[in-house]
Amino acid sequence: MFQATPLPTSDKATFYRDLDKQLSGLLAGERDFIANAANLSALIFNFVPDLNWAGFYLMHGNDLLLGPFQGKPACVRIPVFPQPRGVCGAAAFQRKTQLVPNVHEFPGHIACDSASNSEIVVPLLANGRVIGVLDIDSPTLSRFDAIDQQGIEQLVHTFLAMTDVPAMPVPAAA
Repeated sequence: MFQATPLPTSDKATFYRDLDKQLSGLLAGERDFIANAANLSALIFNFVPDLNWAGFYLMHGNDLLLGPFQGKPACVRIPVFPQPRGVCGAAAFQRKTQLVPNVHEFPGHIACDSASNSEIVVPLLANGRVIGVLDIDSPTLSRFDAIDQQGIEQLVHTFLAMTDVPAMPVPAAA
């Protein structure tokens, strides 16, 4: 049985390295995509400080569709193709992590939770395709930095390596 251990957050690089080890322990022996996405969302939401939402949006046709998450109820569908909307849509469309210090200054930002002020979104890339995104929001402006980005991208890498990726339909515009 997995036992989460509180992690000191004074050194971010060490924090994310230790959190990645905990993720590996949490996912060991289970390869189901939805179960592992749900557990990664919970791990991030409960251990990464100063968050108000953490979860997944998964490609469904030309849109991102809400997947496992922790936090308040969220937007259900986000367009990606042919014209992306919001930070999540941009991350999926550009296939690149979006680190946004102030979401209110991001063109086309979708305000699912008015308390969110900064956001990081990491695309999930498998077999050369975007299959979804990991979206993390904070009520604090400029909450995320390059160390957070590197750590969260490593968590996504570990998640994808330890998870069976479901076959998803290729978007019409991809």
